[in-house]
Amino acid sequence: MSDSIVLYSLNKSGVATVCLNRAEKHNAFDDKVIADLEMAFQRAADDPKVKLVILAAEGKSFSAGADLNWMKRMAQYDYQDNLRDAQGLASMLKTLNFLEKPTIARVQGAAFGGAVGLVSCCDFAIASGQASFSLSEVKLGLIPATISPYVIAAIGQRAARRYFLTGERFSAKEAEQLGLVTKIASHDELDSTLDQLVNQLLNNSPQALKQAKQLVFDVADKNIDDALIQDTSERIAAIRVSDEGQEGLSAFFDQRPAAWIGE
Repeated sequence: MSDSIVLYSLNKSGVATVCLNRAEKHNAFDDKVIADLEMAFQRAADDPKVKLVILAAEGKSFSAGADLNWMKRMAQYDYQDNLRDAQGLASMLKTLNFLEKPTIARVQGAAFGGAVGLVSCCDFAIASGQASFSLSEVKLGLIPATISPYVIAAIGQRAARRYFLTGERFSAKEAEQLGLVTKIASHDELDSTLDQLVNQLLNNSPQALKQAKQLVFDVADKNIDDALIQDTSERIAAIRVSDEGQEGLSAFFDQRPAAWIGE
């Protein structure tokens, strides 16, 4: 096993895997893990060979949230030190959330605190039926502030008000009902279920995937006015005449695989 606390790999299909590697500490994260995660996400973003990204973890837990030793250090920080520390986490989450390629969280076991933020920043989450989630910051006299924009976007205000305030643990089934989890699988079928989603995404146009993801960010919660209608009309016109748009339409009418689909 590698000594690295965050592992990075890329397979021949263009699937990058970023893996938390602190199983003995239930993949709890500190400032070093956060910095390494951001570097890994940025590496995937910058590599044209990467088509999608899986966020995974070694061991029984996806992540127990903040590392206890890190929390002890933070308790001794003054306001400015705490602000810099929080900004590091915020930067990593932003990098993951707005990564232009599809992102999938593979969740087994516990996903607590900031780990719920990681899951919320991913486009998809495939979870084991034994996975569990908690936003327990209030029990420590804290709030889930840095992760809140992403968690609220994932589960909605009503559910966020409940789980932010109670700090209760909730199941994978509840997480699926909330929209935090895309699909639940048994432990033995977790990887095969993940592979099915990966293969489905790899069949789609890389450029269309990028633009479709950005479309959600740009259109969500906007008023349907003349400016939005014009913008969306321009987007579909532009992608129709793009190289991948032309190839996709030609492949459809010719009843053949598109050029971006691998062997």
